[in-house]
Amino acid sequence: MKKILYILCVVSLVFVSCEKEEEQVCNCGEITADDILANDCYSFTIRNDCSGHYETFCFDYDVWFNNYVGDDFCVTNVDSW
Repeated sequence: MKKILYILCVVSLVFVSCEKEEEQVCNCGEITADDILANDCYSFTIRNDCSGHYETFCFDYDVWFNNYVGDDFCVTNVDSW
């Protein structure tokens, strides 16, 4: 009986340790710059909290007007960058 319990414990540890880690979606960061570009593009340049990479995104006027350089901001329609 002890052997069966031992084997079950070992097997369960193998399965737990082999679980695939979920890829973390990291789409938030700090707004480092804002600008108004051509074609009514109200843009933010955002430094990603996870990777440190910078990316520029266009938003509508209301979103752009209500957020400021230095604010934390999440871009909901993109994956990590």
